[in-house]
Amino acid sequence: MKKVALVTGAASGIGLACAERLARDGCTVVIADVNEKAGQEHARRLSGSFFAADLSKREGCRDLVQKALAAHGTVHILVNNAGYQHVAPIEEFPEEQWERMLYLMLTAPFLLTRYCWPSMKKQKWGRIVNIGSIHALIASPFKAAYISAKHGLVGLTRTAALEGGELGITANAICPAYVRTPLVDNQIADQAKANRMSPDEVVEKVMLAPAAVKRLIEPAEVADFVAYLCSEPAGVITGAALTMDLGWTAR
Repeated sequence: MKKVALVTGAASGIGLACAERLARDGCTVVIADVNEKAGQEHARRLSGSFFAADLSKREGCRDLVQKALAAHGTVHILVNNAGYQHVAPIEEFPEEQWERMLYLMLTAPFLLTRYCWPSMKKQKWGRIVNIGSIHALIASPFKAAYISAKHGLVGLTRTAALEGGELGITANAICPAYVRTPLVDNQIADQAKANRMSPDEVVEKVMLAPAAVKRLIEPAEVADFVAYLCSEPAGVITGAALTMDLGWTAR
């Protein structure tokens, strides 16, 4: 029986790379995103399903899982990837952005986990992979909501792992440094403009300054790690916040 993998934010970037890799591994992929055109195109290409979903709302999370279950009967793998960044000092951070970011990147992963849990419990097998960030483990200025959500995601991961252990369900978080995605490309452009630097200088002098390995991570490298955590040999790994940080936290 093919495993069913639900991947959020899968119309581009890390989510798309995860969907592509899991499809190559024989999974039926369910792509969830707000970008309907790209999501539908990728789902067709991967012989999977696409569902438009606004995960910043409870009904969007519930409807997504209900549609996935109606289409495929179960969910074996849940990859919580959807997210975005808003950068501002705390005193200027818009309250509505705080609320939306925490909902999308912390509450939604909880709700999706909760709604997928009965199927995983029934089949005595489940893999939950939460895409965190190096900012799930350390902090930087001007990213209060993003960092708070990602730190909370690690706590959710650990709790799910403890509750799921006897049920055959594992839960892990992957915490990468900067990955070459459209989100990071936009950050590079914004910082280059703000600091009067070239994009290459932003990457070298800002993003990679704390790193031992001086390059951006490719989305496919994160997807390879996700695929391993969803495999049978990774069944002994759970409750972990696993870094892909180019040596950032080795200092």
